[in-house]
Amino acid sequence: MSFFKRIFSSEKKETLDKGLEQTKTSFFSKLTKAVAGKSKVDDEVLDNLEEVLVSSDVGVNTTLKIIERIEARVAEDKYMGTEELNKILREEIAGLLSETKSGEEIEFTIPNNKKPYVLMVVGVNGVGKTTTIGKLAYQFKKSGYKVVLGAADTFRAAAIDQLQIWADRVGVPLVKQQMGSDPASVAFDTLQSAVTQDADIVIIDTAGRLHNKVNLMAELTKVKRVMQKVVSDAPHDVLLVLDGSTGQNAFEQAKQFTAATEVSCLAVTKLDGTAKGGVVIGISDQFQIPVKYIGVGEGIEDLQVFNKFEFVDSFFK
Repeated sequence: MSFFKRIFSSEKKETLDKGLEQTKTSFFSKLTKAVAGKSKVDDEVLDNLEEVLVSSDVGVNTTLKIIERIEARVAEDKYMGTEELNKILREEIAGLLSETKSGEEIEFTIPNNKKPYVLMVVGVNGVGKTTTIGKLAYQFKKSGYKVVLGAADTFRAAAIDQLQIWADRVGVPLVKQQMGSDPASVAFDTLQSAVTQDADIVIIDTAGRLHNKVNLMAELTKVKRVMQKVVSDAPHDVLLVLDGSTGQNAFEQAKQFTAATEVSCLAVTKLDGTAKGGVVIGISDQFQIPVKYIGVGEGIEDLQVFNKFEFVDSFFK
């Protein structure tokens, strides 16, 4: 398949283009300055490009990887004009993303052999975790799945209340207890309820704090262990939600959470209204954990399955 084959609906693609507008504008403004007055790609242009990528929150390690690839192409071609740089960058970033497992799915689907499919969601407060759960529930229900939510973030009353608002809005059941209840107990009740209701998908919210890696690991391990009493291989995925607008802070959160628990996929939110969308490229490359979903707007439809081809196309459009 071609890197840039159109596989999104035009409506989704328009939302993605719009959501990445600030990132794209900022990036190309910096890129234009980096090559100003230059006719060929030389060491100075590459140094400037390195600065552009790092300041666009792509991350140092990923930036160095991209620069090395471009250096190799410059050495091979002997002469490369700066007007070709846009095309080469596009190809190298697409190639880099293609080396990860990101974005192979296009729709909101789940494995056929998992019922109920159990998704545990982790992430610090304020990253859009509850909103992501609500939007996921909406998209899964829209795709014809029966969804049950579990409010296992019992540390904050607001977390339970917010999830209830989303459950009511989407029209899916929420299993909850009082604030301060044992999160593992809520998870257990949620899975029991889901099995009784013959649900397809269970989404479990967990505490949004990273106060201590050891405590977090112990809490999440307990939640997993108790869930497995009902569904032996639960959770099937652990989704880490990151706020894309925080740039390098999102990298740090990813590092902390991947050290504390087995994260299997990522959601990067709040990419609209920020110039830090380059963080998706770096996170996807550095952690080798698939970016599965991206948030490109506030609307209920604006959580999209991450597709690397369309992302790169929108980034360079």
